[in-house]
Amino acid sequence: MGDVLLVVTDTTPRLTWNLIADVAAIFQYQFMDNAYMAGTVVAIVAGAIGYFVVLRGSAFAAHALSHIGFAGATGAVVLAINPIFGLLAFTMGSGMVIGALGSRLRSRDVTIGIVLAWTLGLGVLFISLYTGYAQEAYALLFGEILGISVQEVLITAVVAGLALVALVVMYRPLLYASVDQDLALAKGVPTVALSVAFMAVLALAVTDAVQVVGVLLIFALIVTPAAIAIRFTTRPRFAIATAVGLSLAFTWLGLAIAYYSPHPVSFFITSLAFGTYVAVRVVEVLHTRVSRTTSADA
Repeated sequence: MGDVLLVVTDTTPRLTWNLIADVAAIFQYQFMDNAYMAGTVVAIVAGAIGYFVVLRGSAFAAHALSHIGFAGATGAVVLAINPIFGLLAFTMGSGMVIGALGSRLRSRDVTIGIVLAWTLGLGVLFISLYTGYAQEAYALLFGEILGISVQEVLITAVVAGLALVALVVMYRPLLYASVDQDLALAKGVPTVALSVAFMAVLALAVTDAVQVVGVLLIFALIVTPAAIAIRFTTRPRFAIATAVGLSLAFTWLGLAIAYYSPHPVSFFITSLAFGTYVAVRVVEVLHTRVSRTTSADA
């Protein structure tokens, strides 16, 4: 038997000195077009809702809803339907329950923990019931934006549109209740109804964002850009615009880098977000030290 020569070729695209050609090369494939369309839609809704998540101290809720949604995705796989529908059903249902039972931060965290524990148990049950290869459900753990179809792009756009419309409708009372809940309640603002509605909108945003960065990395698009933006300004609209801009930048750059790399997109998106946040915090610390030194010298 003769020797067999195995030749492994690296199919990863290479960067050149022609930036225009490199950018054009990214969009020569349909899957990259789909990824950029879905990523853009998700980044906009994640940045907008993320401002209120940070303002209301609901980061744990966003994180929990993504895990709760994974249980729904596995349940959908067991029923042989699209995991996104199961993800949406569980995040919406659980989000509204959390909003209704826990409008204040302390009670909300307890409620979230209880609902999260139960739904994770359901997820374990669904996985044990499924005997096939649940690739679609597992892909939601870390995101699968490069495999998103045109139909899924449309679903993503519809979900994002619903979330943004709802956010615009409740913007003023939600902002009021987020800044000072007690005063808002005294003024007759329906804080419990707002809490339920906000959690429902957050569930829509989480369902969208999971397709880009996955269940385990949801903070990268929903929390981190808003956490950075809120350090630059106290004006809500400017902070929301900044958060959306950062979310778009992280997503677009992450996709571009991933195209020329064999590593996953979610790694680059999360790394860009984390690196920017760390850089901002370092600059703040240095600025504070310089200000103190200047004041002491004066």
